[in-house]
Amino acid sequence: MFSRPSLCGSLGKLCRSGTAAVTTTTPATSALTPLCDARNYHEVVGDIICPSQVRGIDHIRDPRLNKGLAFTLEERQVLGIHGLQPARFKTQEEQLQLCKIAVNRYTEPLNKYLYLSDLHDRNERLFFRFLSENIEDLMPIVYTPTVGLACQRFGLIYRRPHGLFVTFNDRGHIFDVMKNWPEPNVRAICVTDGERILGLGDLGACGMGIPVGKLALYTALAGIKPHQCLPIVVDVGTNNIDLLEDPLYVGLRQKRVVGREYDDFIDEFMEAVVKRYGQNTLIQFEDFGNHNAFRFLDKYRNTYCTFNDDIQGTAAVAVAGLYASKRITGKSFKDYTFLFAGAGEAAIGIADLVVKGMVAEGVPIEEAYSRIFMVDIDGLLTKSRKVGNLDGHKVNYAKDIEPMQDLEQIVSTVKPSVLIGASACAGLFTPKILRTMADNNERPIVFALSNPTSKAECTAEEAYQNTDARVIFSSGSPFPPVTVGDKTYYPGQGNNAYIFPGVGLGVICTGTHHIPDDMFLIAAQELANFVEPTDIERGSLYPPLSSIRDVSMNIAIGVTKCAYDKGLASTYPEPQDKRKWLEDQLYNFNYETSMPVTWAWPRMPYIKTRDLVPTKLYGKKKNEELL
Repeated sequence: MFSRPSLCGSLGKLCRSGTAAVTTTTPATSALTPLCDARNYHEVVGDIICPSQVRGIDHIRDPRLNKGLAFTLEERQVLGIHGLQPARFKTQEEQLQLCKIAVNRYTEPLNKYLYLSDLHDRNERLFFRFLSENIEDLMPIVYTPTVGLACQRFGLIYRRPHGLFVTFNDRGHIFDVMKNWPEPNVRAICVTDGERILGLGDLGACGMGIPVGKLALYTALAGIKPHQCLPIVVDVGTNNIDLLEDPLYVGLRQKRVVGREYDDFIDEFMEAVVKRYGQNTLIQFEDFGNHNAFRFLDKYRNTYCTFNDDIQGTAAVAVAGLYASKRITGKSFKDYTFLFAGAGEAAIGIADLVVKGMVAEGVPIEEAYSRIFMVDIDGLLTKSRKVGNLDGHKVNYAKDIEPMQDLEQIVSTVKPSVLIGASACAGLFTPKILRTMADNNERPIVFALSNPTSKAECTAEEAYQNTDARVIFSSGSPFPPVTVGDKTYYPGQGNNAYIFPGVGLGVICTGTHHIPDDMFLIAAQELANFVEPTDIERGSLYPPLSSIRDVSMNIAIGVTKCAYDKGLASTYPEPQDKRKWLEDQLYNFNYETSMPVTWAWPRMPYIKTRDLVPTKLYGKKKNEELL
C-alpha cells in the first residue's frame, strides 16, 4: 500500500539503457515508436533530485514530485505542464481539507484504506502530511484493526507492488531480487513471513499489509524518509487451507517450508540485506510464528541491527503503561504480582522487560522472576505439569506449585494485582475473573492487549462495569469511551506505534550496529514520562495519539544517547544538540518549490584577448613530403 510505485519506471530505464548499449533502432522502428512512448515517465530515486533527469511531466506523474493543483502558474509554465491541469490553484492546506472530506464520505474502513492507498500512489507528501496530522482518525485505518481486514482481502485489493516479495523459489538468488528494488539508500526494512498476522493466523503472502503499514507509520510518526523504508514478505508458503484453495491468493501455493531449509533461507536473506544496504540496516521482524520469533531474535540480535516488534515493541508499550500506573497505585513493580494470560512472544517479551525494569529498581533477578506467573493453552506454567512444554523462554516463569488449568481458579489462587492478556482469545477475561480482580485489589490493573478488536480478552466496557470502574485498563486495539455513573472514561490503547518509530529513528540516525533491550526500557520510560495527570484522570495510561510525533522524538533522543554511551553508534562525531541533529534529518511533509535553483554570476572583467589566427592545416601531399 503506502510505498511509491517505483518499480516499473526504473525497470524500464534499466531495460532501455541496456538495449541502447547493444542494439540500434532501425529507422522504421523509430518512425513507428515516438520518443514519448519509449519513455513513459522517470522515477525519482532518493531524496536528492538531479534536475537534468527530470522532465516537466514527471512532476505530475511521479508521486514524490506531484503537488496536484498546488503548482504555481510560473511552475506550470516553466515545467511545460501548463494546460495539463485546470486553472484553479490550491494550497496544500486546501488539499488537506478536501482529503478529509473525501475519506469521510466512506463508511466502510476498507474503502477508507483503499482511498489512502490511492492518495499515496499519486501524491506522497500530501498523503504523509494528511496521515501525520490526523493520526487519531487514520491510525485505525492504516494499521490495526483495518490493516488486518486488508490482509485478509489482499488478493482482491492488490493493485501494484509496494514492497518486495522474496519467495523460497528464489533461494540462492535473494541478493539478485534485492537488487531489483530501485532505492539505493534503504535504512529500515520491515519483514514478515505472514505466519502470525495480528491475531488472524497464517495469511502467507497476504501479510504484506503489515510491513507496509508499519513503515508508513515510521514516516508519519517519526519523520523517517519514505525512500529509506522497504517492506518485505519472505514467502515460504502457507498452511492456511482456505488460502491455498482461494483462486485469489497471490502467494506460493504450497505448504510452509520448515526446518533446516527454512533457516538457511532466512540466513541468506539476512546476508543479502547486509550485502545490498550495509551492516547497520535496521531489520524489523514482524508477525513471525511464536516458534520462530524468539529463535531469530536470539540468533541475530548480536550480529545484525534487528529487533522484533511483537516481542520488544509490545513489551515497551506495555511496560510504559505499567510505569504510568504506578502514579495511580503508589506502588513499585516489586509490589505487583503479575499474571499473563498467554505465553507467546508478546507475553514473554513483556515479562522479560518487566524483569529488566524490576532489576533496574534494585530487585534481585530471582525475586523478579518469582513475581510473574504465566498461563498458556495448557494452563499455568509449572515445573510439575504433565501436559504442554516449557521450551525456550517459558522455563524462566515456571513455578514450583501444583498445576492448574482453569483461569478463574488461577486468578483466585495467585491473586494477581496485574492481569495481562496476550492470548488472542476473545472474552477470556470473564465477568467473574474481572470481579475477582476487583475483590483482591483496590485498583486492579487489566491489560487486554490482543488485537484486532475482535480478539481482545475483554472490552473496555466489560472491564469498567465489572470492577465498579476501579480498573486501570489498557487495550491493544481502540475501544470507544465508557460511561459509568456520571463519569466517562477514555481507555488508552497500548499501541506499538508509540514505540517503534522513535526507536527506529534513533537507530537509523546513529547507525547503530545492534539494539539492546536497554533501548526499549528507555523508550518505555520516555513514553510514561509523556503521560499527563489529565490523561490519567480521563482513564488513559498513554498520551493522546496526536502527541505521538513528540513522543517519538523524545524516544529517539533517549535511544541516541544510549547508542553513544554504549559504543553502538557508527555515526561520528557525537552530536552535542541531539534534538536539533535529529530534526535536521527528518522528512519534510510540506511542498517544496518545483523550480530549478538559479543564481547570478558576477560580471566578467574585461580582458583584451589576442587576435584569433586560424591554424593552417597541411594537405595530404605536404604531409607525404614531410614524411
